[in-house]
Amino acid sequence: MPRIFSGIQPSGELHIGNYLGAVKNWVALQGTAESIFCIVDYHAITQPFDPASLRRRRREMAVSILAAGVDPERASLFMQSDVPEHTELAWIFNSVTPLGELERQTQFKEKSARQESVMAGLLNYPILQAADILLYRADRIPVGEDQLQHLELSRVITRRWNAQFSPEEDFFPEPQAVLTPTRRIMGLDGQSKMSKSMGNTIGLLESREEIWAKLRPAVTDPKRVKRTDPGTPEVCNIYQLHRAFSPPDTVEHVATMCRTAGWGCIDCKKVLAESIETELVPIRARAEVLRAEPERVDDALATGATHCLAIAEETMRGVRERMGFA
Repeated sequence: MPRIFSGIQPSGELHIGNYLGAVKNWVALQGTAESIFCIVDYHAITQPFDPASLRRRRREMAVSILAAGVDPERASLFMQSDVPEHTELAWIFNSVTPLGELERQTQFKEKSARQESVMAGLLNYPILQAADILLYRADRIPVGEDQLQHLELSRVITRRWNAQFSPEEDFFPEPQAVLTPTRRIMGLDGQSKMSKSMGNTIGLLESREEIWAKLRPAVTDPKRVKRTDPGTPEVCNIYQLHRAFSPPDTVEHVATMCRTAGWGCIDCKKVLAESIETELVPIRARAEVLRAEPERVDDALATGATHCLAIAEETMRGVRERMGFA
């Protein structure tokens, strides 16, 4: 049976960008392969952080993922920091990763350009990401398009480590990307990827009123200035959200009404708000139950960590033996 691995940073409760871009796909994939999903809290410390806030965000992310439909009976969910082998393997992979490969990473260039003092953890972020994947010898990795470069680096690390320490057999499989159906979600500003740091998100557990307050002023087709102007739905971020949340017949109707100026942008947003509400109501209900019964979250994370720790220990025995540490 193939093994799936994917991780997400603990930014707090999920927003619809990482729900559509990652977690919704996890829910669809669980059961089709051995599924391992990780809250990558070590990755979260490459930026300045407050310990109390990190503790809260880790918990909120676990609640959101379980509420979104990840089932502990069908998948393993755990905290990265509960399995110390992640950082051990990352240090080992530092020894086979060329510096130039790290400096070429687009996300490193973009994030480091915004920082006055760049920490080494930001540069080494994709090495830890490779360790996350290869620790479980996972062969299928659900990712968005923005993570393809990091995944390719994981493949480079795999080949280099195998060639040096396991030339007769490929101890680590080369991970293959499984692109998510909704590959890139733009923020409500229509300018950048949906991100809490950019303030352009809709939270998965926000109320109907909170969602509408954010959706109402959201950017639409920039060329549609007046209510009577026909629009181009393909360039409108609201239309892309319709494609993610609305039924196909509604999406088709939205496109027609946009092109013919049959609707104004507010009309389009009202229909989208109803589609979003239909999908999020049961998720919010499950989150309320999980918050009222915190032991269910604790049990899910503990069970996931126990299962993943056993796999990680087995992998590291093989790594240490092949590298001369055992």
